[in-house]
Amino acid sequence: MRFRHPDSSTVHLAYCTNVHPAEDLDGVVAQLEGCASDVRAELGVPVLGVGLWLAHDLAALLARDPASLKRLAGTLDDCGLEAVTLNGFPYAGFHDEVVGKKVYLPDWSQPERLAYTLDLVEVLAQLMPADAAYGSISTLPLGWRTPWYADRDRRARDAVAQLANRLQEVEQRTGRVIRVGLEPEPGCVIETNAQVADWLSAYDDSVRDGVLDRVGGCVDTCHLAVQFEQPAQVFADLETAGVSVVKSQVSAALHVPDPADAETRVLLAEFAEPRFLHQTREGGGRRLRGVDDLSETLDPAARRQLPGRHPWRVHFHVPVHAAPQPPLTATTDVLSDALTELVGGEHPRTHHLESETYTWSVLPERQRPSDGAELAAGIAGELGWLRDRLVSLGLEPVG
Repeated sequence: MRFRHPDSSTVHLAYCTNVHPAEDLDGVVAQLEGCASDVRAELGVPVLGVGLWLAHDLAALLARDPASLKRLAGTLDDCGLEAVTLNGFPYAGFHDEVVGKKVYLPDWSQPERLAYTLDLVEVLAQLMPADAAYGSISTLPLGWRTPWYADRDRRARDAVAQLANRLQEVEQRTGRVIRVGLEPEPGCVIETNAQVADWLSAYDDSVRDGVLDRVGGCVDTCHLAVQFEQPAQVFADLETAGVSVVKSQVSAALHVPDPADAETRVLLAEFAEPRFLHQTREGGGRRLRGVDDLSETLDPAARRQLPGRHPWRVHFHVPVHAAPQPPLTATTDVLSDALTELVGGEHPRTHHLESETYTWSVLPERQRPSDGAELAAGIAGELGWLRDRLVSLGLEPVG
């Protein structure tokens, strides 16, 4: 969906297709012709934005095979869909039975990560609408925090500099501006948006401007909330550092007001599923405490426990329009504050917003869609909720 900001610029809202498991071209085409088209119909909009997730084998094919790329572009057009943003975080296997820390591989110290991202750049340069001001790609925050040594950081820094150079070359060759955003996530080398600013600002003077022109941050409002970051401070820090908000994934985390409550613990156990990592943080004390997965702190025999004296936030992307069963809640208040900071001012801090609730298939059973029609209705419900918030901030739907 497109919105006109009061400054007359266009703000794009999409849903991320990493909620779907397919990793080959036939499967992605089926997603677009099926669920994405159903979501567009539910919303009654002429064009729906999709944040495409293309696994590495498919990205490589599309970057090198014009016929395959033409088929994908034609499907988008035929279905009334457009892609101005790609999710380049998961490399492959995002719907394996157990994903866990595999999602952080290859990391930015490994050449495969740069190669994958460059393939996505080539694909997006051909797919994005001609009237889009720029295209965006989100990527992982370098890698998981362990093991991460100085030599890995140097390799990652060199790779990101190479990426920035290639982005400049693609713009000169195609006329398409594409930017890449590092997406901080709890437990990674870069956990917070302040760390994005610090890492990108640390380049030598000779290359810093070139990097910052092309590479910035992807602010995920679920991850931001889990780390108990404050939206106003986040965006002030990024702005001070000269780091752009390339895109924002507008999502909500699970909030646990009283982790010691017995009823809460029963409900919380339903979210401790094995496919994805659910980093958990306890705020309110003198320092932020955390574990790498919710299951760790729910297991009475686990060596590492969170005290449970203050609220928890869990890295579990919950539907933004449908609150979890009380006494559990969601961080939609943080999301609303972030949206105000992102697009509620005189000018947008970013023009790309992406709904990224990839966890529909692992929600507690009573909240889980039973079929494709219910999934499409759920995704449309989230986008409708976000549309209402954007309109309340003065943005006007286009088309």
